[in-house]
Amino acid sequence: MKKIIFLFIALLGVCFVYGQDITDAVRYSNDEVKGTARFRAMGGAFGALGGDLSAVNINPASSAVFTQSRASFTTGFNSISNNSEYFGSSLSDTDSNINFYQGGGVFVYASNNPKTKWKKFSLGVAYDQIENYSDSWGVSSLDASTSISEYFLGYSQGLRLDEISAFAGESLSDAYADIGSAYGYANQQAFLGYESLVIDPIDNSDDNTDYVSSILGDRFNQNYFFESVGYNGKIAINFAGQYDNKLNLGLNINAHFINYERLTLMNEINFNPNSAVERVNFENRLRTTGAGFSFQIGSIYNITKELRAGLSYQSPTWYRITDETIQFIETLVSQGNAFREIYPGIINIFPEYKLRTPAKLTGSLAYVFSDKGLFSFDYSRKDFSKSIFRPTDDPFFAFQNTEIQNLLSVSNTYRFGAEYRYNQFSFRGGYRFEESPYTDDSILGDYRVYSLGLGYKIGDFAIDLAFVHGQRDQNNLLYSDAPTFRESAQIDSKLTDILLSLSFGI
Repeated sequence: MKKIIFLFIALLGVCFVYGQDITDAVRYSNDEVKGTARFRAMGGAFGALGGDLSAVNINPASSAVFTQSRASFTTGFNSISNNSEYFGSSLSDTDSNINFYQGGGVFVYASNNPKTKWKKFSLGVAYDQIENYSDSWGVSSLDASTSISEYFLGYSQGLRLDEISAFAGESLSDAYADIGSAYGYANQQAFLGYESLVIDPIDNSDDNTDYVSSILGDRFNQNYFFESVGYNGKIAINFAGQYDNKLNLGLNINAHFINYERLTLMNEINFNPNSAVERVNFENRLRTTGAGFSFQIGSIYNITKELRAGLSYQSPTWYRITDETIQFIETLVSQGNAFREIYPGIINIFPEYKLRTPAKLTGSLAYVFSDKGLFSFDYSRKDFSKSIFRPTDDPFFAFQNTEIQNLLSVSNTYRFGAEYRYNQFSFRGGYRFEESPYTDDSILGDYRVYSLGLGYKIGDFAIDLAFVHGQRDQNNLLYSDAPTFRESAQIDSKLTDILLSLSFGI
Protein backbone atom coordinates (compact mmCIF):
# COMPACT_ATOMS: atom_id res chain seq x y z
CA MET A 1 0.00 0.00 0.00
CA LYS A 2 2.84 2.44 0.75
CA LYS A 3 4.21 1.75 -2.71
CA ILE A 4 0.88 2.60 -4.34
CA ILE A 5 0.46 5.82 -2.35
CA PHE A 6 4.00 6.92 -3.14
CA LEU A 7 3.47 6.23 -6.83
CA PHE A 8 0.28 8.24 -6.88
CA ILE A 9 1.94 11.26 -5.35
CA ALA A 10 5.01 10.99 -7.56
CA LEU A 11 3.00 10.75 -10.78
CA LEU A 12 1.21 14.00 -10.13
CA GLY A 13 4.15 15.91 -11.58
CA VAL A 14 4.79 13.69 -14.59
CA CYS A 15 4.10 14.76 -18.15
CA PHE A 16 0.85 13.26 -19.46
CA VAL A 17 2.47 10.49 -21.53
CA TYR A 18 0.03 7.61 -21.32
CA GLY A 19 -3.00 6.00 -22.93
CA GLN A 20 -5.69 8.62 -23.56
CA ASP A 21 -6.47 8.83 -27.25
CA ILE A 22 -9.14 9.49 -29.83
CA THR A 23 -11.05 6.29 -28.99
CA ASP A 24 -11.58 7.57 -25.44
CA ALA A 25 -12.91 10.86 -26.78
CA VAL A 26 -15.43 9.02 -28.96
CA ARG A 27 -16.41 6.56 -26.22
CA TYR A 28 -17.22 9.23 -23.65
CA SER A 29 -18.84 11.63 -26.12
CA ASN A 30 -21.79 9.32 -26.73
CA ASP A 31 -24.98 10.70 -25.14
CA GLU A 32 -27.72 8.56 -26.67
CA VAL A 33 -29.84 7.48 -23.69
CA LYS A 34 -30.99 3.87 -23.39
CA GLY A 35 -34.35 4.89 -22.01
CA THR A 36 -37.80 3.41 -21.40
CA ALA A 37 -39.25 0.57 -23.44
CA ARG A 38 -41.66 2.96 -25.19
CA PHE A 39 -38.85 5.38 -25.96
CA ARG A 40 -36.62 2.63 -27.39
CA ALA A 41 -39.44 0.95 -29.33
CA MET A 42 -40.02 4.22 -31.20
CA GLY A 43 -36.37 4.75 -32.08
CA GLY A 44 -35.92 7.49 -29.46
CA ALA A 45 -37.82 9.98 -31.64
CA PHE A 46 -39.37 11.90 -28.76
CA GLY A 47 -38.00 15.41 -29.17
CA ALA A 48 -41.43 16.86 -30.06
CA LEU A 49 -43.59 14.43 -28.09
CA GLY A 50 -42.83 14.40 -24.40
CA GLY A 51 -44.97 12.46 -21.99
CA ASP A 52 -42.13 9.98 -21.33
CA LEU A 53 -39.41 10.07 -18.67
CA SER A 54 -36.64 9.35 -21.19
CA ALA A 55 -37.95 12.07 -23.51
CA VAL A 56 -36.85 14.52 -20.81
CA ASN A 57 -33.23 13.61 -21.61
CA ILE A 58 -33.78 14.47 -25.29
CA ASN A 59 -35.81 17.66 -24.81
CA PRO A 60 -36.22 19.16 -21.30
CA ALA A 61 -39.56 20.69 -22.33
CA SER A 62 -40.99 17.17 -22.55
CA SER A 63 -41.97 17.03 -18.89
CA ALA A 64 -44.45 19.89 -19.32
CA VAL A 65 -46.45 17.68 -21.70
CA PHE A 66 -47.39 15.31 -18.86
CA THR A 67 -50.98 15.78 -17.73
CA GLN A 68 -50.26 14.33 -14.27
CA SER A 69 -47.34 13.42 -12.05
CA ARG A 70 -45.76 10.16 -13.15
CA ALA A 71 -42.87 7.75 -12.47
CA SER A 72 -41.31 4.92 -14.47
CA PHE A 73 -38.60 2.27 -14.12
CA THR A 74 -36.95 0.18 -16.82
CA THR A 75 -34.85 -2.95 -16.78
CA GLY A 76 -33.81 -5.27 -19.55
CA PHE A 77 -31.63 -7.91 -21.10
CA ASN A 78 -28.69 -6.85 -23.25
CA SER A 79 -26.64 -9.03 -25.61
CA ILE A 80 -23.77 -8.17 -27.94
CA SER A 81 -22.48 -10.66 -30.51
CA ASN A 82 -19.12 -9.98 -32.14
CA ASN A 83 -17.70 -11.66 -35.23
CA SER A 84 -13.99 -10.79 -35.37
CA GLU A 85 -11.49 -11.22 -38.22
CA TYR A 86 -7.71 -11.01 -37.88
CA PHE A 87 -5.22 -12.02 -40.59
CA GLY A 88 -7.81 -14.16 -42.33
CA SER A 89 -9.03 -15.98 -39.22
CA SER A 90 -12.39 -15.37 -37.58
CA LEU A 91 -13.90 -15.93 -34.13
CA SER A 92 -17.32 -15.29 -32.60
CA ASP A 93 -18.15 -14.18 -29.07
CA THR A 94 -21.33 -13.21 -27.22
CA ASP A 95 -21.68 -11.23 -24.00
CA SER A 96 -25.03 -10.91 -22.17
CA ASN A 97 -26.18 -9.16 -19.00
CA ILE A 98 -29.14 -7.66 -17.17
CA ASN A 99 -29.26 -3.87 -16.83
CA PHE A 100 -31.18 -1.16 -15.03
CA TYR A 101 -31.71 1.33 -17.84
CA GLN A 102 -33.88 4.08 -16.45
CA GLY A 103 -35.75 5.39 -13.44
CA GLY A 104 -37.30 8.65 -12.35
CA GLY A 105 -40.38 10.75 -11.79
CA VAL A 106 -42.02 14.02 -12.82
CA PHE A 107 -44.24 16.13 -10.59
CA VAL A 108 -46.77 18.31 -12.45
CA TYR A 109 -48.26 21.44 -10.84
CA ALA A 110 -51.24 23.03 -12.54
CA SER A 111 -51.65 26.79 -12.21
CA ASN A 112 -54.68 27.98 -10.24
CA ASN A 113 -54.23 31.59 -11.33
CA PRO A 114 -56.76 32.43 -14.10
CA LYS A 115 -54.88 35.66 -14.93
CA THR A 116 -51.66 33.97 -16.06
CA LYS A 117 -51.04 32.15 -19.32
CA TRP A 118 -48.59 29.79 -17.63
CA LYS A 119 -50.84 26.76 -17.36
CA LYS A 120 -48.57 24.36 -15.49
CA PHE A 121 -45.07 23.68 -14.25
CA SER A 122 -43.15 20.45 -13.80
CA LEU A 123 -40.20 19.31 -11.73
CA GLY A 124 -38.50 16.01 -12.47
CA VAL A 125 -35.56 13.78 -11.64
CA ALA A 126 -34.52 11.18 -14.20
CA TYR A 127 -31.70 8.65 -14.38
CA ASP A 128 -30.78 7.17 -17.76
CA GLN A 129 -28.01 4.82 -18.72
CA ILE A 130 -26.06 6.35 -21.62
CA GLU A 131 -23.78 3.45 -22.44
CA ASN A 132 -23.32 -0.12 -21.26
CA TYR A 133 -19.64 -1.03 -21.63
CA SER A 134 -20.05 -4.80 -21.20
CA ASP A 135 -18.33 -6.28 -24.24
CA SER A 136 -15.95 -9.10 -25.14
CA TRP A 137 -14.26 -10.36 -28.28
CA GLY A 138 -11.17 -12.26 -29.29
CA VAL A 139 -9.03 -12.99 -32.32
CA SER A 140 -6.66 -15.81 -33.17
CA SER A 141 -4.29 -16.26 -36.08
CA LEU A 142 -1.51 -18.62 -37.07
CA ASP A 143 -0.36 -16.14 -39.69
CA ALA A 144 0.06 -12.75 -37.96
CA SER A 145 2.84 -10.73 -39.58
CA THR A 146 3.70 -8.31 -36.76
CA SER A 147 5.19 -9.46 -33.47
CA ILE A 148 4.12 -7.96 -30.14
CA SER A 149 7.78 -6.93 -29.82
CA GLU A 150 6.88 -3.97 -32.09
CA TYR A 151 4.74 -2.63 -29.24
CA PHE A 152 7.76 -2.38 -26.95
CA LEU A 153 10.14 -1.18 -29.68
CA GLY A 154 7.80 1.70 -30.46
CA TYR A 155 8.07 2.94 -26.90
CA SER A 156 11.77 2.22 -26.38
CA GLN A 157 13.46 3.84 -29.36
CA GLY A 158 15.20 7.03 -28.29
CA LEU A 159 15.12 6.22 -24.56
CA ARG A 160 18.33 5.72 -22.58
CA LEU A 161 18.97 2.18 -21.38
CA ASP A 162 19.56 3.32 -17.80
CA GLU A 163 16.07 4.92 -17.85
CA ILE A 164 14.27 1.70 -18.81
CA SER A 165 16.16 -0.91 -16.78
CA ALA A 166 16.56 -2.00 -13.16
CA PHE A 167 19.66 -1.04 -11.17
CA ALA A 168 21.91 -3.75 -9.78
CA GLY A 169 20.22 -5.26 -6.73
CA GLU A 170 16.93 -3.47 -7.39
CA SER A 171 13.76 -5.57 -7.62
CA LEU A 172 11.76 -5.42 -10.85
CA SER A 173 8.75 -4.19 -8.92
CA ASP A 174 10.69 -1.29 -7.39
CA ALA A 175 12.26 -0.46 -10.75
CA TYR A 176 8.86 -0.39 -12.49
CA ALA A 177 7.50 1.96 -9.82
CA ASP A 178 10.54 4.25 -9.79
CA ILE A 179 10.72 4.46 -13.60
CA GLY A 180 7.03 5.38 -13.72
CA SER A 181 7.54 8.04 -11.06
CA ALA A 182 10.57 9.57 -12.72
CA TYR A 183 9.91 9.16 -16.45
CA GLY A 184 6.30 8.10 -17.05
CA TYR A 185 4.26 5.50 -18.88
CA ALA A 186 6.32 5.20 -22.08
CA ASN A 187 9.47 4.28 -20.14
CA GLN A 188 7.51 1.69 -18.18
CA GLN A 189 6.45 -0.02 -21.43
CA ALA A 190 10.04 -0.05 -22.66
CA PHE A 191 11.12 -1.42 -19.26
CA LEU A 192 8.69 -4.34 -19.59
CA GLY A 193 10.03 -5.13 -23.05
CA TYR A 194 13.68 -4.93 -22.02
CA GLU A 195 13.49 -6.80 -18.71
CA SER A 196 11.35 -9.57 -20.26
CA LEU A 197 14.05 -9.96 -22.96
CA VAL A 198 11.58 -9.16 -25.78
CA ILE A 199 13.84 -6.32 -26.96
CA ASP A 200 17.62 -5.94 -26.85
CA PRO A 201 19.80 -2.80 -26.85
CA ILE A 202 22.26 -2.32 -29.70
CA ASP A 203 24.91 -2.03 -27.00
CA ASN A 204 24.76 -2.34 -23.22
CA SER A 205 25.96 1.15 -22.32
CA ASP A 206 23.73 3.38 -20.21
CA ASP A 207 23.42 5.96 -22.97
CA ASN A 208 22.22 3.46 -25.59
CA THR A 209 18.98 4.61 -27.28
CA ASP A 210 18.59 2.04 -30.10
CA TYR A 211 16.89 -1.34 -29.71
CA VAL A 212 16.04 -4.41 -31.77
CA SER A 213 13.59 -7.28 -31.35
CA SER A 214 14.82 -10.56 -29.90
CA ILE A 215 11.84 -12.27 -31.56
CA LEU A 216 12.72 -13.33 -35.11
CA GLY A 217 10.56 -14.42 -38.02
CA ASP A 218 7.74 -12.98 -40.08
CA ARG A 219 4.81 -15.20 -39.05
CA PHE A 220 3.45 -15.55 -35.53
CA ASN A 221 0.74 -17.46 -33.71
CA GLN A 222 -1.24 -14.80 -31.84
CA ASN A 223 -4.29 -14.98 -29.58
CA TYR A 224 -5.78 -11.74 -28.31
CA PHE A 225 -8.71 -11.26 -25.93
CA PHE A 226 -10.60 -8.06 -25.06
CA GLU A 227 -13.15 -7.65 -22.28
CA SER A 228 -14.76 -4.54 -20.84
CA VAL A 229 -17.41 -3.79 -18.22
CA GLY A 230 -18.96 -0.65 -16.78
CA TYR A 231 -21.40 2.05 -17.73
CA ASN A 232 -21.90 5.73 -18.44
CA GLY A 233 -24.90 7.25 -16.69
CA LYS A 234 -26.67 10.58 -16.38
CA ILE A 235 -28.97 12.10 -13.75
CA ALA A 236 -31.05 15.05 -14.94
CA ILE A 237 -32.74 17.58 -12.69
CA ASN A 238 -35.55 18.96 -14.84
CA PHE A 239 -37.60 22.17 -14.75
CA ALA A 240 -40.28 22.95 -17.34
CA GLY A 241 -43.39 25.04 -17.90
CA GLN A 242 -46.28 25.30 -20.36
CA TYR A 243 -47.38 28.68 -21.71
CA ASP A 244 -50.83 29.28 -23.22
CA ASN A 245 -51.31 25.55 -23.93
CA LYS A 246 -48.99 25.88 -26.95
CA LEU A 247 -45.41 26.48 -25.89
CA ASN A 248 -43.44 24.21 -23.57
CA LEU A 249 -40.03 25.32 -22.28
CA GLY A 250 -37.57 23.33 -20.22
CA LEU A 251 -34.14 23.15 -18.62
CA ASN A 252 -32.02 20.19 -17.46
CA ILE A 253 -29.05 20.32 -15.12
CA ASN A 254 -27.16 17.05 -15.67
CA ALA A 255 -24.66 15.10 -13.59
CA HIS A 256 -22.64 12.47 -15.50
CA PHE A 257 -20.54 9.60 -14.21
CA ILE A 258 -18.23 7.06 -15.86
CA ASN A 259 -17.05 3.68 -14.63
CA TYR A 260 -15.10 1.74 -17.27
CA GLU A 261 -12.85 -1.30 -16.83
CA ARG A 262 -10.94 -3.08 -19.59
CA LEU A 263 -8.78 -6.19 -19.79
CA THR A 264 -6.60 -7.13 -22.77
CA LEU A 265 -4.54 -10.31 -23.10
CA MET A 266 -2.03 -11.09 -25.85
CA ASN A 267 -0.46 -14.51 -26.24
CA GLU A 268 2.17 -14.89 -28.96
CA ILE A 269 4.10 -18.02 -29.93
CA ASN A 270 7.07 -17.90 -32.24
CA PHE A 271 8.38 -21.09 -33.86
CA ASN A 272 11.57 -19.59 -35.29
CA PRO A 273 14.45 -21.63 -33.76
CA ASN A 274 16.77 -18.60 -33.79
CA SER A 275 14.54 -16.44 -31.61
CA ALA A 276 15.67 -15.71 -28.06
CA VAL A 277 12.02 -15.68 -26.91
CA GLU A 278 9.51 -18.39 -27.86
CA ARG A 279 6.38 -17.14 -26.15
CA VAL A 280 4.98 -13.87 -24.76
CA ASN A 281 1.94 -13.38 -22.51
CA PHE A 282 1.11 -9.68 -22.08
CA GLU A 283 -1.76 -8.51 -19.87
CA ASN A 284 -3.11 -4.98 -19.35
CA ARG A 285 -5.89 -3.81 -17.05
CA LEU A 286 -7.38 -0.31 -17.14
CA ARG A 287 -9.90 1.27 -14.80
CA THR A 288 -11.37 4.67 -15.63
CA THR A 289 -13.63 6.72 -13.38
CA GLY A 290 -14.99 10.15 -14.09
CA ALA A 291 -17.66 12.69 -13.32
CA GLY A 292 -19.03 15.51 -15.41
CA PHE A 293 -21.56 18.30 -15.79
CA SER A 294 -23.77 19.50 -18.63
CA PHE A 295 -27.03 21.33 -19.24
CA GLN A 296 -29.86 21.21 -21.77
CA ILE A 297 -32.49 23.68 -22.90
CA GLY A 298 -35.45 22.88 -25.09
CA SER A 299 -38.87 23.82 -26.38
CA ILE A 300 -41.92 22.12 -27.86
CA TYR A 301 -44.48 24.18 -29.80
CA ASN A 302 -47.95 23.03 -30.83
CA ILE A 303 -48.22 24.36 -34.39
CA THR A 304 -51.71 22.89 -34.69
CA LYS A 305 -53.68 20.53 -32.50
CA GLU A 306 -52.02 17.60 -34.29
CA LEU A 307 -48.62 18.94 -35.35
CA ARG A 308 -45.80 19.65 -32.89
CA ALA A 309 -42.25 20.89 -33.35
CA GLY A 310 -39.36 20.60 -30.93
CA LEU A 311 -35.90 22.12 -30.64
CA SER A 312 -33.29 21.32 -27.99
CA TYR A 313 -29.64 22.05 -27.26
CA GLN A 314 -27.33 19.69 -25.35
CA SER A 315 -24.29 21.53 -24.04
CA PRO A 316 -20.80 19.99 -24.04
CA THR A 317 -20.12 17.72 -21.09
CA TRP A 318 -17.18 18.80 -18.98
CA TYR A 319 -15.57 15.66 -17.52
CA ARG A 320 -12.84 15.11 -14.94
CA ILE A 321 -11.35 11.65 -15.46
CA THR A 322 -8.79 9.45 -13.70
CA ASP A 323 -7.12 6.30 -15.06
CA GLU A 324 -5.49 3.38 -13.23
CA THR A 325 -3.49 0.61 -14.88
CA ILE A 326 -1.99 -2.75 -13.88
CA GLN A 327 0.36 -4.70 -16.16
CA PHE A 328 1.91 -8.14 -16.38
CA ILE A 329 4.26 -9.82 -18.85
CA GLU A 330 5.63 -13.36 -19.02
CA THR A 331 8.06 -14.73 -21.58
CA LEU A 332 9.40 -18.18 -22.36
CA VAL A 333 13.12 -17.79 -23.05
CA SER A 334 14.59 -20.25 -25.54
CA GLN A 335 17.90 -20.60 -23.74
CA GLY A 336 17.22 -22.88 -20.80
CA ASN A 337 13.53 -23.09 -21.71
CA ALA A 338 12.71 -20.96 -18.65
CA PHE A 339 9.87 -18.53 -17.98
CA ARG A 340 10.67 -14.92 -17.12
CA GLU A 341 7.83 -13.18 -15.31
CA ILE A 342 7.38 -9.50 -14.53
CA TYR A 343 4.37 -8.77 -12.35
CA PRO A 344 5.15 -5.47 -10.61
CA GLY A 345 2.01 -5.53 -8.44
CA ILE A 346 1.85 -1.75 -8.84
CA ILE A 347 -1.27 0.27 -9.58
CA ASN A 348 -0.36 3.24 -11.77
CA ILE A 349 -2.69 6.08 -10.74
CA PHE A 350 -2.36 8.83 -13.32
CA PRO A 351 -3.01 12.54 -12.86
CA GLU A 352 -6.59 13.66 -13.37
CA TYR A 353 -7.28 15.08 -16.80
CA LYS A 354 -10.23 16.84 -18.40
CA LEU A 355 -12.33 16.04 -21.45
CA ARG A 356 -14.88 18.36 -23.05
CA THR A 357 -17.27 16.47 -25.31
CA PRO A 358 -19.10 18.18 -28.21
CA ALA A 359 -22.47 19.89 -28.00
CA LYS A 360 -25.53 18.55 -29.82
CA LEU A 361 -28.51 20.24 -31.50
CA THR A 362 -31.77 18.35 -32.08
CA GLY A 363 -34.79 19.32 -34.18
CA SER A 364 -38.01 17.33 -34.02
CA LEU A 365 -41.47 16.99 -35.59
CA ALA A 366 -44.44 14.90 -34.48
CA TYR A 367 -47.96 14.38 -35.80
CA VAL A 368 -50.51 13.08 -33.30
CA PHE A 369 -53.77 11.49 -34.51
CA SER A 370 -55.87 12.32 -31.47
CA ASP A 371 -55.88 9.16 -29.32
CA LYS A 372 -55.27 6.79 -32.26
CA GLY A 373 -51.53 7.09 -32.74
CA LEU A 374 -48.66 9.24 -33.94
CA PHE A 375 -45.61 9.64 -36.17
CA SER A 376 -42.41 11.32 -34.98
CA PHE A 377 -39.03 12.31 -36.37
CA ASP A 378 -35.84 13.64 -34.74
CA TYR A 379 -32.68 14.96 -36.36
CA SER A 380 -29.52 15.56 -34.29
CA ARG A 381 -26.18 17.05 -35.24
CA LYS A 382 -22.96 16.64 -33.27
CA ASP A 383 -19.45 17.65 -34.33
CA PHE A 384 -17.07 15.14 -32.71
CA SER A 385 -14.04 17.12 -33.90
CA LYS A 386 -14.88 19.64 -31.16
CA SER A 387 -13.88 17.18 -28.42
CA ILE A 388 -10.93 18.51 -26.42
CA PHE A 389 -8.52 16.95 -23.93
CA ARG A 390 -7.12 19.29 -21.30
CA PRO A 391 -4.72 20.70 -20.26
CA THR A 392 -4.24 21.81 -23.86
CA ASP A 393 -0.68 23.05 -23.22
CA ASP A 394 0.49 19.51 -22.48
CA PRO A 395 2.34 18.22 -25.59
CA PHE A 396 0.66 14.81 -25.47
CA PHE A 397 -2.85 16.23 -25.26
CA ALA A 398 -2.03 18.86 -27.89
CA PHE A 399 -1.14 16.00 -30.26
CA GLN A 400 -4.33 14.09 -29.40
CA ASN A 401 -6.46 17.20 -29.97
CA THR A 402 -4.89 17.62 -33.40
CA GLU A 403 -5.70 13.98 -34.16
CA ILE A 404 -9.30 14.58 -33.06
CA GLN A 405 -9.62 17.58 -35.38
CA ASN A 406 -8.15 15.66 -38.32
CA LEU A 407 -9.88 12.28 -37.88
CA LEU A 408 -13.30 13.11 -36.43
CA SER A 409 -16.16 14.99 -38.06
CA VAL A 410 -19.87 15.76 -37.83
CA SER A 411 -22.17 12.86 -37.00
CA ASN A 412 -25.84 13.21 -37.95
CA THR A 413 -28.49 11.04 -36.32
CA TYR A 414 -31.98 10.36 -37.72
CA ARG A 415 -34.69 8.80 -35.58
CA PHE A 416 -38.16 7.71 -36.71
CA GLY A 417 -40.99 6.45 -34.53
CA ALA A 418 -44.61 5.40 -34.87
CA GLU A 419 -47.34 4.28 -32.49
CA TYR A 420 -50.84 2.90 -33.07
CA ARG A 421 -53.31 2.60 -30.20
CA TYR A 422 -56.18 0.14 -29.99
CA ASN A 423 -58.20 0.16 -26.79
CA GLN A 424 -55.66 -0.44 -23.97
CA PHE A 425 -52.96 -1.69 -26.36
CA SER A 426 -50.23 0.29 -28.14
CA PHE A 427 -48.20 -1.06 -31.06
CA ARG A 428 -44.89 0.64 -31.81
CA GLY A 429 -42.00 0.64 -34.23
CA GLY A 430 -38.87 2.71 -34.80
CA TYR A 431 -35.65 3.16 -36.72
CA ARG A 432 -32.45 5.01 -35.87
CA PHE A 433 -29.53 5.78 -38.16
CA GLU A 434 -26.38 7.30 -36.67
CA GLU A 435 -23.47 8.32 -38.88
CA SER A 436 -19.91 7.44 -37.99
CA PRO A 437 -18.06 10.17 -36.06
CA TYR A 438 -14.89 9.39 -38.08
CA THR A 439 -14.02 10.93 -41.42
CA ASP A 440 -13.00 7.39 -42.41
CA ASP A 441 -16.01 5.22 -41.59
CA SER A 442 -13.98 2.03 -41.98
CA ILE A 443 -12.66 2.77 -38.46
CA LEU A 444 -16.16 2.88 -37.00
CA GLY A 445 -19.12 2.33 -39.27
CA ASP A 446 -22.60 3.84 -39.28
CA TYR A 447 -24.99 2.52 -36.65
CA ARG A 448 -28.40 1.16 -37.71
CA VAL A 449 -31.05 0.23 -35.15
CA TYR A 450 -34.48 -1.35 -35.67
CA SER A 451 -37.08 -1.62 -32.91
CA LEU A 452 -40.56 -2.91 -32.10
CA GLY A 453 -42.70 -2.58 -29.01
CA LEU A 454 -45.97 -3.32 -27.28
CA GLY A 455 -47.73 -1.44 -24.50
CA TYR A 456 -50.72 -2.13 -22.28
CA LYS A 457 -52.39 0.47 -20.05
CA ILE A 458 -54.88 0.05 -17.22
CA GLY A 459 -55.89 3.36 -15.68
CA ASP A 460 -52.74 5.11 -14.41
CA PHE A 461 -50.60 1.98 -14.72
CA ALA A 462 -48.78 0.96 -17.91
CA ILE A 463 -46.49 -1.88 -18.83
CA ASP A 464 -44.32 -1.64 -21.95
CA LEU A 465 -42.06 -4.06 -23.80
CA ALA A 466 -39.49 -3.35 -26.50
CA PHE A 467 -37.20 -5.37 -28.75
CA VAL A 468 -34.22 -3.47 -30.18
CA HIS A 469 -31.62 -4.74 -32.64
CA GLY A 470 -28.61 -2.77 -33.88
CA GLN A 471 -25.58 -3.44 -36.09
CA ARG A 472 -22.23 -1.73 -36.51
CA ASP A 473 -18.85 -2.58 -38.05
CA GLN A 474 -15.61 -1.35 -36.54
CA ASN A 475 -11.89 -1.70 -37.00
CA ASN A 476 -10.39 -2.01 -33.50
CA LEU A 477 -6.70 -1.46 -32.90
CA LEU A 478 -5.39 -4.08 -30.50
CA TYR A 479 -3.31 -1.37 -28.77
CA SER A 480 -4.68 2.03 -29.68
CA ASP A 481 -1.96 3.91 -27.76
CA ALA A 482 1.01 2.02 -29.26
CA PRO A 483 3.32 4.15 -31.45
CA THR A 484 4.20 1.38 -33.92
CA PHE A 485 2.14 -1.78 -33.25
CA ARG A 486 -0.91 -0.83 -35.36
CA GLU A 487 -2.53 -4.19 -36.03
CA SER A 488 -6.32 -4.23 -35.79
CA ALA A 489 -9.28 -6.61 -35.78
CA GLN A 490 -12.30 -6.14 -38.02
CA ILE A 491 -15.40 -6.60 -35.87
CA ASP A 492 -19.03 -6.96 -36.91
CA SER A 493 -21.12 -6.21 -33.81
CA LYS A 494 -24.81 -7.02 -33.40
CA LEU A 495 -26.56 -5.64 -30.33
CA THR A 496 -29.90 -6.80 -28.94
CA ASP A 497 -31.92 -5.28 -26.10
CA ILE A 498 -35.17 -6.57 -24.61
CA LEU A 499 -36.69 -4.01 -22.23
CA LEU A 500 -39.51 -3.94 -19.72
CA SER A 501 -40.88 -0.67 -18.30
CA LEU A 502 -43.41 -0.04 -15.58
CA SER A 503 -44.95 3.43 -15.27
CA PHE A 504 -47.66 4.79 -12.99
CA GLY A 505 -49.20 7.98 -11.68
CA ILE A 506 -47.86 9.46 -8.46
